[in-house]
Amino acid sequence: MLGWATSTTPNSSAVNPAEVEAMQCLEEGTQKLEEGDVQAAKALYKRSVDIKRTASALFNLGVTHYHLKEFDEAIAAWKEAIALQPSSADAHTNLASAYIVSPVSRPDLALHHLRVAASLAPEDAEIAFNLAAVLEACGFLEEALEQYKRSKEYGVERAAMHIRNVSAKILGKKMKAAEESTKQDDKPEPSS
Repeated sequence: MLGWATSTTPNSSAVNPAEVEAMQCLEEGTQKLEEGDVQAAKALYKRSVDIKRTASALFNLGVTHYHLKEFDEAIAAWKEAIALQPSSADAHTNLASAYIVSPVSRPDLALHHLRVAASLAPEDAEIAFNLAAVLEACGFLEEALEQYKRSKEYGVERAAMHIRNVSAKILGKKMKAAEESTKQDDKPEPSS
């Protein structure tokens, strides 16, 4: 689920008239986004970014691009937001989502950003769940199982089904490996 940032940050100051306008555009854009008018929100966030490039404005601009399926633009906005505010778990999570759903999927980059997000917000159940899903899709079943368990522990009930499924996949792989090993043991040794 993509959220959006608000205009208030610990370092914001409303002294400069341009900054005031940038904050107004950010706030109005958020209002438009809440109303479902993504195009209007995008225009307002773009105006805010043009006036003053802030992590919040870039983050929200990325959200609008994502909703409009403009994945390259969303990725660029979130990468820049992260450059300005590297500790944003939400920006890393959203960037990972864009890497997964973009026409040229990049699960390697998605995993990187989800791992960063999980380290920044270790008790965030949704981040753990998303990380688990990508790990599972990439075949990292043991690590996926750990993350699904974490997400369930923090309240994501749908993780229980995934825990069962991944556990079954792990068991299936172990059984197949044991079967292959037995077949190798049963083969006669070549005579020399």
